[in-house]
Amino acid sequence: MTRIRISTAAATGAVIALLPATAWAQQTSPDLDRYGWGPGMMGWGGGWYGMVFGPIFMILVLALVIAIAVLLVRWLGGPWHAAAPHQPSTTQSPHDILKERFARGEIDKEEFEERRRILGV
Repeated sequence: MTRIRISTAAATGAVIALLPATAWAQQTSPDLDRYGWGPGMMGWGGGWYGMVFGPIFMILVLALVIAIAVLLVRWLGGPWHAAAPHQPSTTQSPHDILKERFARGEIDKEEFEERRRILGV
C-alpha cells in the first residue's frame, strides 16, 4: 500500500505542476494578428497557392545570372573572327597567282601566256 500512495502522490504533484502550463497554452491572445505570425501570415491566408512563385522567380534569376555571365565573357573575349585559318591570303595579285601555278607545273607555257594576255598584264 505504501507503493500506491507514493505513485499517486507523484502523479498528483505532476498534474499540479503542469496545470499552469496548460492553462497558459489554452489562452488566446487578443492581438494575434498584430505581429504578422500565425495561420494568416502576411496576408496569404495560409494557402499554398503562393508557393508557385518561388520556383518561377528562382529560374528567372538563374537565367539572368547566366545571361550576364555569357555577355561578360563575350565582351571580355574580344571580337570573334569567323575566317578559317586554311584560307589563302588575298594579298597576292592575279598575275602572282598565275606565275605560281606556272612555277608549280599546274599549267603549261601556252596556257600561261593566254591567261596573262586575258588579264592584261
